[in-house]
Amino acid sequence: MAVERGTPLERVRNIGIMAHIDAGKTTCSERILYYTGKTHKIGEVHDGAAIMDWMPQEQERGITITSAATTTRWKDCEINLIDTPGHVDFTVEVERSLRVLDGVIGLFCAVGGVEPQSETVWRQADKYEVPRIAFINKMDRIGADFFGVVEKIKKILGANAVPIAIPIGEGSDFSGVVNLVTDKAHYYDEKDRGMTVRVEDVPGHMREAAGHWRRNLLEKACEHDDSLMEKYLDGGEIDADELRGVVKKATHDQVICPVLCGSAFKNKGIQMLLDAIVHYLPSPADKPPIIGESVRGSVRRRVPGEGNPLAAIAFKIMADRHVGKLVYVRVYSGRLESGSYVLNSTQNKRQRVGRIMRMHANRQEMVDCLHEGDIGAVIGIGDTVTGDTICCESDPIILEAIEFPAPVLSIAISPRERADRDKIDKALQKLSEEDPTFLVSSDPETGDTLVAGMGELHLDIIIDRMRREFGVEVDTGAPQVAYRETATIVSEVSERFAKQTGGHGQFAQVALRIDPLPPGTGFEFVNAVVGGAVPREYIPAVQKGVTDALAKGAFAGYPVVDVRITLFDGKHHEVDSSEQAFRTCAALAFRKVLMRANPQLLEPMMSVNVSTPDDFAGGITGNLCGKRGRIVGMEPLAGGQMIKAVVPLANMFGYASELRNMSQGRASFTMHFEQYETTPLRIAEEVAEERKKRRKN
Repeated sequence: MAVERGTPLERVRNIGIMAHIDAGKTTCSERILYYTGKTHKIGEVHDGAAIMDWMPQEQERGITITSAATTTRWKDCEINLIDTPGHVDFTVEVERSLRVLDGVIGLFCAVGGVEPQSETVWRQADKYEVPRIAFINKMDRIGADFFGVVEKIKKILGANAVPIAIPIGEGSDFSGVVNLVTDKAHYYDEKDRGMTVRVEDVPGHMREAAGHWRRNLLEKACEHDDSLMEKYLDGGEIDADELRGVVKKATHDQVICPVLCGSAFKNKGIQMLLDAIVHYLPSPADKPPIIGESVRGSVRRRVPGEGNPLAAIAFKIMADRHVGKLVYVRVYSGRLESGSYVLNSTQNKRQRVGRIMRMHANRQEMVDCLHEGDIGAVIGIGDTVTGDTICCESDPIILEAIEFPAPVLSIAISPRERADRDKIDKALQKLSEEDPTFLVSSDPETGDTLVAGMGELHLDIIIDRMRREFGVEVDTGAPQVAYRETATIVSEVSERFAKQTGGHGQFAQVALRIDPLPPGTGFEFVNAVVGGAVPREYIPAVQKGVTDALAKGAFAGYPVVDVRITLFDGKHHEVDSSEQAFRTCAALAFRKVLMRANPQLLEPMMSVNVSTPDDFAGGITGNLCGKRGRIVGMEPLAGGQMIKAVVPLANMFGYASELRNMSQGRASFTMHFEQYETTPLRIAEEVAEERKKRRKN
């Protein structure tokens, strides 16, 4: 028998914390767990003891790499919390978390303010229309400027940032927080790590500032509620509950972003933040119905409710060495029960749900089912991948999938020990299942296994995980550029192949002509032999010999493209000629005729689009030109420029990190193959020489 929901749906909060790297997300999460009684000891990031940073790589580097989920309670609310990474390389974790969250805390450093990744994650929240509250952290730091950060949130992010709390002092003088809703000062006892909160009247030196900012809060709230405005203009007393109700609705409608402050590391302001989560961020019941499609493409809606059909989305995959594949799901309607059969409507597969768990970072708590609005992990639905919809078989629905950015950097890897080939394949398969921005491919020309990700740190972490979790040591190197060769002038050659082996000899003679073709044409073979100089049965062997030689060009050993080869004459011997003789002769003839046709090396050119603030456009344009790139256009964007260029692929490796450094992380780019173009002679000779060295080795 299924267990009924213990907490009413309107008392559930699915929230996340998002910010730039080093703004204090994980430190804030640790305090939330401590003050809500989920943990009895605060784990510090700098000690490598933070509960939410459970991966060894996170503990060693002091950064969050993967989003971690947990469930806790504050007052009478159940809070499902996801701590997300702040590094741009792991933006996929923010993307998939925001897809399933109902509200989010935007964390800002009181000194750094709105930093580059703050912009990125804020835009991601805009994309999914997730209501936000802002928490300005690190008010104890030298240089902290609460009101300066509020102005930056307004100016840079375009948010209607409205303080509902202001600090009592800043930097070393930071001692507490004024709650503008209740018009009271909150002080946090340092002796018990802020567990004891003293609520007092606003101190005298803060009365004027508190009065000004409370009036600002009331005026901003009145803009969104006529009855409150009428009461305010009439001079009536507005109580805290009435004001909270208006701010709550405005936050849900995303016309106000309430701003709080504190210092997570100094244990100040977190309880007020928890109250704000309860008061202002939406429950699943406050959200509009989730919209999807039927298998036939018609629009379907699901609203939360025990009696409604099941609809859930898989938003994260994790390989656990103890329990196997974990599929993280958010349930939007209905109930997901262990032992039940469900439909993966995205793949049209029937699957059986095994065990169901609530997650606490990397620890699990077994439960019988997940109700509407719940977030948990499922074992047993092994074919499910990120973005798949899980629903009931009787009333299927397909929810909108999660979009992920394309990888921007790739490297070649190979196992250090030949015996580890199977282990490396298994490791790559599991890691790519977990991370949609980590792609694995094989270069058929070089034989390299290529792995692609969001940046150098992303790939470093992947390589480190392969070593630690799968016991595979790999060698890494830059992938080889897929150059091509072609002819530039018409040329002819006659090649004779004769070999005496004791019995029957080997004899063939062919005359070939090479013609350059327009780019992108490929390869053509024409048989123009007349009078039977080359018997018909040997023509396929000649073509095969030419095709063999095409794969390894004569100039630098790269495939040859955009040429026409015409067989126009030849000779044969009644006894000594054979298919193998003509195949060998044709290959030799092709290499000679290509070298006579003024061969050129072609390199892949990439179409590169860079989105950048105006401040960095000049430097980025000059940098692209320095990479032998051509600027083909510039288009204005909101607050910036879109630079369009065509750049050789050989000069684009490592560009993600380079661009990040040039633009303080505020620019981004996309890249795709455009066409092949002639490589400058000096560079072509260097490439050919390097290719010869690799062949010798």
